[in-house]
Amino acid sequence: MECISVFDMLKIGVGPSSSHTLGPWRAAERWIKELKDEKEFDAVEKISVDLFGSLSLTGKGHATDYAVMLGLSGANPETIPTADIDRLITSIKSNKEISFNGEKSLVFHPKTDIVFNKKFLPFHSNGMTFTAHVNGIKLKSTFYSIGGGFVVKEELKNSKKNFEIKCSFPYPIDKGTDLLKFCNVLNKPISEVVFDNEASIRPKEAIDSELQRIWDTMLECMYIGCHTEGNLPGGLNVRRRAYDMHQSLKGESPYSNPVEWIYAIRDTEVKFRQILKWVSCFALAVNEVNASLGRVVTAPTNGSAGVIPAVLMYYLVIENHDGNFEDIKRFLLVAGEIGSIFKKGATISAAMGGCQAEIGVSSAMAAGALTELLGGTPEQVLVASEIAMEHHLGLTCDPIGGLVQIPCIERNAMGAIKAINAAELALDTNPENVKVPLDKVINTMWETAKDMNTKYKETSEGGLAVSVNMADC
Repeated sequence: MECISVFDMLKIGVGPSSSHTLGPWRAAERWIKELKDEKEFDAVEKISVDLFGSLSLTGKGHATDYAVMLGLSGANPETIPTADIDRLITSIKSNKEISFNGEKSLVFHPKTDIVFNKKFLPFHSNGMTFTAHVNGIKLKSTFYSIGGGFVVKEELKNSKKNFEIKCSFPYPIDKGTDLLKFCNVLNKPISEVVFDNEASIRPKEAIDSELQRIWDTMLECMYIGCHTEGNLPGGLNVRRRAYDMHQSLKGESPYSNPVEWIYAIRDTEVKFRQILKWVSCFALAVNEVNASLGRVVTAPTNGSAGVIPAVLMYYLVIENHDGNFEDIKRFLLVAGEIGSIFKKGATISAAMGGCQAEIGVSSAMAAGALTELLGGTPEQVLVASEIAMEHHLGLTCDPIGGLVQIPCIERNAMGAIKAINAAELALDTNPENVKVPLDKVINTMWETAKDMNTKYKETSEGGLAVSVNMADC
């Protein structure tokens, strides 16, 4: 079996899309490494990029061209100050020059050296080809962004098993039944089995440190989104709603940083309507930051990045005021493992499976993770994940204008609420009475993805994307 780490499922990067922004960014980095490994980098005279399929059809709205330029410039999506992005892009466009990996200046015309090709490559709908001119010869390299920031060189058509990370876990898990087997044999909850796997490839201290960094990024993202007013970029003039919702909910307790903010929220009214609004506010905040090229955590994608932090925040500020890092750790470990099972058995790419592969998977991840924190058994965790996905089956990806805004931002709020509901249903369910196991719903999701019309798979050629005129927004 091949393994996917929790840290492959939860990556820190820049929005608005993991497959259309982070993936191409990472592909550019990998191409540069290839050139260096082949001792060709220093001789490169000119570079160009061809984008294919979904990367071309929605690339402008997803800032794919920005991501490619930033990757070619050697910028790191985990650390680049997001405020610098516009300046760097403007410089490349104005000067018609790019600092290749930050090491050498090359003539580069974004309008002609980044080509948007509507045709699809045979292996995956998110294809891109990098070309380097070296001593009069064109060196080409093709990559595929397969969702969640994962990038591969080649993937067989309809294949579901091609991952960046190859390692050997002591408890190899491909399916939900594998996970339950190890939980029962070891008499451990899911989070501990997953932690043991992670500890086999990195120090335990490193696991805790990285999980803390992931949560800090999620928390900061929610904080920024709740405290930023105005409209989102891109031309739709979508007003940021998290700010307005937060203003009406936040109460009078003072705070000056994200951690103090958590305690301030705990002092606010928590009637049912307020709970719905708070959870929605958290989810909207994240994806408004994502839509404005802010830093988020793919969970499992950028387009669905708001669900998991919103549900975890719900637990910390509403459900359990004594929540601490151990709870955060358990939540993220369980969520990451469930996400990896979906990736192995189906897809987390909207360009392959529609939005069921993004919001549906993120809701399933959050539902299962919340169930463990609320005292559910491993069996109930999988029941919660199954319920959440079952009620996202067939969800299309039809972003208006190719922007990760409408309906994407609201879908995160809906996915978060469904996750909480699914967890509560699972906690009141005897797993022995369940008719649809998690593995069955994952298989159904994949079959649905294959049957879904291409225009509903992140092409902006169907659904809301064509029913609503962007010019009228």
